[in-house]
Amino acid sequence: MKHRTRTPSETHGAFPRVPSPEPPVPDVESRVPAVPVVLTIAGSDSGGGAGIQADLKTFMARGVHGTSAITAVTAQNTRGVRSVHVLPPREVRAQIEAVFADFPVAAIKTGMLADAATIRAVARALREHPGVPLVLDPVLIATSGARLLDARAIAVLIDELLPLATVLTPNLPEAAALTGLDAHDARLRPRMLDALLALGPDAVLLKGGHARGHAVTDLFRDAQGSLAIVHARKPGEAHGTGCALAAALAAELAKGHSPRRAAQLAVAYVQRALTRGQILGKGGLLLLRH
Repeated sequence: MKHRTRTPSETHGAFPRVPSPEPPVPDVESRVPAVPVVLTIAGSDSGGGAGIQADLKTFMARGVHGTSAITAVTAQNTRGVRSVHVLPPREVRAQIEAVFADFPVAAIKTGMLADAATIRAVARALREHPGVPLVLDPVLIATSGARLLDARAIAVLIDELLPLATVLTPNLPEAAALTGLDAHDARLRPRMLDALLALGPDAVLLKGGHARGHAVTDLFRDAQGSLAIVHARKPGEAHGTGCALAAALAAELAKGHSPRRAAQLAVAYVQRALTRGQILGKGGLLLLRH
């Protein structure tokens, strides 16, 4: 008769039970997030080229964790904006508070803020977190030409939100709307920068993409002085570059860079994303490849 060797379970009736070890108590360092957290407060772009969608893509590409508070839902594509549904200000603030209640937010970026009531709600929420750097992209007009912020809302933006900004990132038409100066006169650019700084932000990155010429000059100014960031103009018309630039700048601030260095890194990032960009929609706009 053949004999077989019995397994331990057959010999003893069951596997021996070993008490589970107590879970280790995490120390302070293990609770620090592996990557910085950045919050974007902006509108949704159904075409995916700008707004919240562009911000979150940029955050991922720059190595930070993106959170969001949506201010409005837009029905848009590369051909234009078809409709805008503005969320109630209380819901916008609830999203902001939910993020801050759970995450150690290291930087904030604002984009489309829709109306005066939303701007006031955002300003009240952000005043409760004064130590967090804020990149303010004053989204006034869509690439298609659609007006995204009325005159009353612009006044509230100037009074309540610009003084909280670490870096303000207007393009030339937005800078003209904020200062009343002629955006087409290059001789007025230094004066325009002074006027923008006088509105309260710590620094300004004036985007030069709307100016003519083979080269684009973005002008950065803070209390220490000015810096010109010059780069070649890419062919074609792009969608979402302003959103991506502000989001990249916020990501670099979250990683500990100075506003001046963050601006340089953000401009370089957008140039690379433009180089890899593609025309996917029928509107002919170049979409960044993050």
